[in-house]
Amino acid sequence: MPVHLIISKRCMARVTGSNNMKLLTKNTIWFLLIMLPLLAAGGIYLYHQFDKELKKEMDEELVNDQIQWLIYFNSIPDSSPVFRITTPEFSIHPAQGPADAQPFLKTIMQYQEVEHKEVPYRQLEQVIRIRERFYTLTIRKSLIEKDDLIKNIALVMALAFIGLLLFTILVNRLISRSIWRPFYQSLDKMEKLQLEQMHHLSFPDTSVTEFNRLNEVLLNATTRIYHDFVIMKELTEDAAHEMQTPLAIAQNRLELLLQDEALQPAQLRSIAQTHEALQRLSHLNHSLLFMAKIGNKQFVPAGNISIKAVLQKHLRLFEELIRDKDLLVSTDFSGDLSLLLHPILADTLISNLLGNAIKYNYPKGTITIQLTDQLFSICNTSEYPPIPATQLFQRFKKNASNLENSNGLGLAIVKKITDTNHLKIYYIHKEKEHHFIIRPDRHHH
Repeated sequence: MPVHLIISKRCMARVTGSNNMKLLTKNTIWFLLIMLPLLAAGGIYLYHQFDKELKKEMDEELVNDQIQWLIYFNSIPDSSPVFRITTPEFSIHPAQGPADAQPFLKTIMQYQEVEHKEVPYRQLEQVIRIRERFYTLTIRKSLIEKDDLIKNIALVMALAFIGLLLFTILVNRLISRSIWRPFYQSLDKMEKLQLEQMHHLSFPDTSVTEFNRLNEVLLNATTRIYHDFVIMKELTEDAAHEMQTPLAIAQNRLELLLQDEALQPAQLRSIAQTHEALQRLSHLNHSLLFMAKIGNKQFVPAGNISIKAVLQKHLRLFEELIRDKDLLVSTDFSGDLSLLLHPILADTLISNLLGNAIKYNYPKGTITIQLTDQLFSICNTSEYPPIPATQLFQRFKKNASNLENSNGLGLAIVKKITDTNHLKIYYIHKEKEHHFIIRPDRHHH
């Protein structure tokens, strides 16, 4: 599988596997959880209030109709026959007394020919007295039009509530983004901040007291960190410089002692072991000084470097080591990565990665090198387990404890070079293969 596809899949897995939630999204969800029940309760309350008011209006109409009918019945001549009228909406027929003081109002269901089904009616019923005779007066009014009106009102209310909710969410999100913009700007600055650039850090003033306080705390914290970093860096550089002369003198003295024929074999072995330890200490001292020079930007690039040319040069230099381990080196130079890099840093970058691929490989293993216009990758087989992410580029973290000539600074130097020259380095372990990929940082192009 091509290296760039591996990187893309890993990045996608990190994104899709994340369970984190943005603050604005979480704020919106909580807003919805609070607002939806309130709007639902408000809608139900208003629906019942409309229903109640419409029934009240209907009852007032029925009572008014009843009064008109009573006026009419009392105005007709005494010789009129006994009343007996029955219609779906009005009926009157003789009844036993006594008369009711107040009409009785209720909702009933009655079949309606037009609708071909039972529909709700509001009914007024009362026993009345007309010239010493008692009658049951019943007046009904269909509620189906009122129900349709209530449904239409409920629909309009629901649409209005939904529109209001969506508008509120949109406005809340826009306002929140505007209010939280200084926070995200500060966060973006902190994400891109490098240790050597902490003294250049600054935050703009905002109209929010809490954000100003946060920026002040961040600025104070980074200032203290940078101050401690400068002290430690100066201590390391001074110590490394001071150790150079005594180390050189001690090595020279030991080399002279090794040439003394009067010494016993046991003494020679002890001196040789001491000389070897001093060599490792000298190499460590040189590496620390080299890293300090990189951090101080003492290696200023004069122009672009062809990584293909550097690779070919070091493959020739490491040819004997590759042959001693009987390693199979496979190269795929489909392009040439051109980087704005100092020649010494380019040599160190390639030699450290290629040296590790040889050093940590097993006999008759493989090394696969891929080079395109976009990236450089080197992959080697190895019996060693994957390097933990927390130790990958840390100083003095050896990738294999049984390699006595390793000082644990190789990958740390590689990381220092990439960080100070706008490069990105990725590490992937898959099926006993260690992949290192380097590509330009797109944020700086």
